[in-house]
Amino acid sequence: MPATTDVMIDAETGTLIRDGILTEVNPFDMYAIEEAVRLKERYGAEITVISMGQPQAEASLKEAIAMGCDSAVLLTDIKFAGADTLATAYTLACGIKKIGAYDLVLCGLKTTDGDTGQVGSSLAEELDIPHIGYIRKIITLKDSVKRLERSLDDYHEIVEFLLPVVITVTKEANEPRYPSFKRRRMAKAASILVWTADDLGGYQKRFGLDGSPTRVIKIFHPLPRGKGELIKGHPNMQARCLVQKLKEIKII
Repeated sequence: MPATTDVMIDAETGTLIRDGILTEVNPFDMYAIEEAVRLKERYGAEITVISMGQPQAEASLKEAIAMGCDSAVLLTDIKFAGADTLATAYTLACGIKKIGAYDLVLCGLKTTDGDTGQVGSSLAEELDIPHIGYIRKIITLKDSVKRLERSLDDYHEIVEFLLPVVITVTKEANEPRYPSFKRRRMAKAASILVWTADDLGGYQKRFGLDGSPTRVIKIFHPLPRGKGELIKGHPNMQARCLVQKLKEIKII
């Protein structure tokens, strides 16, 4: 995601102009990365982190490697530009399928720029596997039936599940680690695998703006609120005056 709020909007497509913009790991994804690394430390695993974005997103993927991920894949192509959550999920699903066998797909709960929280569940649909959201704790992956705990509105719920599955992780799950200097040096030299739309195959019309059923048609700043009017006088007079003004603007 952009590492700044100083971004420009393409007037024709209604999408962010991301060229040349520095990126950073989406804060909610940091919890998913940390949880994956902790599971690796508990059970042993191989972690591949995957992202769709501009070429400069390699820096964010190297940050994930510095935290403990083993390898990274960047999906980048002009054909991916303008993707909404559905096209993004489809693209990521194509990348995951190309990587090969997997047991667990961890996602951040949502992004802090779009704030939709839709990619995780859409990704599960594209992969044809279950999705469990709002995960605050993975209890065990050791038993034949796995268990986790998730947060709902005003209570917690224990869920049993089988692999493979997509889960979306909340910030209650952990505290993301700060990579060591040694891990950062190693990550800096790491090679990031880069795939384009042609590498992924799939149905090309489902990538990017072409594959996005939702579009931003207008972006604008809300009009400033007008100044309020203070009604002075006796309460009875104030009440009559207020009723009259409400009638004038046809609220009553």
